[in-house]
Amino acid sequence: MSKFVKEFKEFIAKGNVMDMAVGVIIGGAFGAIVSSLVDNILGPIIGMILGGVDFSGLSVKLGEATLQYGAFIQAIIDFLIVALVIFCIVKAVNKVKDAAIKKEEEKPEEPAGPTTEELLGDILAELKKK
Repeated sequence: MSKFVKEFKEFIAKGNVMDMAVGVIIGGAFGAIVSSLVDNILGPIIGMILGGVDFSGLSVKLGEATLQYGAFIQAIIDFLIVALVIFCIVKAVNKVKDAAIKKEEEKPEEPAGPTTEELLGDILAELKKK
């Protein structure tokens, strides 16, 4: 049993697991921001464009059951909006990263100094002079 605990501790202590945990936490917080953007800013604008249509109230009664297809349509629309916003944000971040990489690549290389052999040759020449 102690081998299992040891392996588990090693697994948890690995950087990848910690990075993933941080990513999940930040992703959750980012999800709240994107949801707020969709619900409070983009949703009303799209609702105005579509004539104030709120699909979530659409349903049809099938005997005893009610089929709420409008909520499904609204969920699809919300998903597409969230996906579009995330795509735009990721595209902007990638553009900034690419610009930083390009700037890094454009840096001129420092001139190379003398090699070890050249330095030893210079030392030998100086020693021969003396």
